[in-house]
Amino acid sequence: MSYQGSWDKRGEWLELIPGKSIAGQADQEEAARQWLLETVGMPEKLYRKLRHERGIEWRGDRLRLILFPYREYGVEPVWHELEVLYEDDFCLVANKPAGINVHGDSTGGEELTLNHAVAAYYQASGLYTAVRPIHRLDKDTTGPVLYAKNEYAQLKLDEDMREKKIARIYAAIVQGQVQDGLTTIDLPIGKDRHHRSRRRVSLTGQQAVTHILSVERSRYASLLRLRLETGRTHQIRVHMSHMGHPLIGDSLYGGNARPFGRQALHGERLIFAHPLTGEQIEVLAPWPEDMLQLKEDSLFLS
Repeated sequence: MSYQGSWDKRGEWLELIPGKSIAGQADQEEAARQWLLETVGMPEKLYRKLRHERGIEWRGDRLRLILFPYREYGVEPVWHELEVLYEDDFCLVANKPAGINVHGDSTGGEELTLNHAVAAYYQASGLYTAVRPIHRLDKDTTGPVLYAKNEYAQLKLDEDMREKKIARIYAAIVQGQVQDGLTTIDLPIGKDRHHRSRRRVSLTGQQAVTHILSVERSRYASLLRLRLETGRTHQIRVHMSHMGHPLIGDSLYGGNARPFGRQALHGERLIFAHPLTGEQIEVLAPWPEDMLQLKEDSLFLS
């Protein structure tokens, strides 16, 4: 379900044109309810909230919804250079560099996070909305992070994540020569009770599925493209280490840290449906310089 017509953002309001068959109904309120829930696919939770807050109104043939109200960021804006890979009124995709987390930990420390930088970007753009990351990346993993810019987008994108409709394609450089027969790793992951920061393959853990899409081999390493079906903490790192191919640089999971100062993992592509229109959006994130250099040094033939 999605909206295929034209739309405009006017301040706090989103204006849609449902068509005369809806606008001309005797009971416009009921016609609008059915159209929003059944055709557009608005989450019922949000519809009820907007109705309660008088956030739905007709203006001629236009249906207006308060989807862009003023909201606190929820995190202190801290300026840091931010590479924006995609942006519209509903979504933002930021390219996360290595060395920063997406969000802070429970200790409430002062460490810079990607959320701080996104809040500062919103502030500089004159946008006042909560910072809403839809997924996360490990601190030293690079690549695209998807943000919802309003509650409507957050509810729709969160649902798509739960239903595994958002595709995340990663590039990883691992130790050793991965054989072609290894295409799917379906092994549950749980906490390692002997090491607070680690995860491990565990029969009592949560289901975790990683698909290996392609393999390029050099004498000492393999370049993999992988797609996550689930999103467990450290999933690619745990799965590849368990299979005897830890990521280069990933000392936490048995990788050789000497040639590379972090795990050699980069989110290369993010594919998702636009929360309003349903349009398929594919975002490519350029490789960071250290990964490019590692690939060159590893003497991959292609």
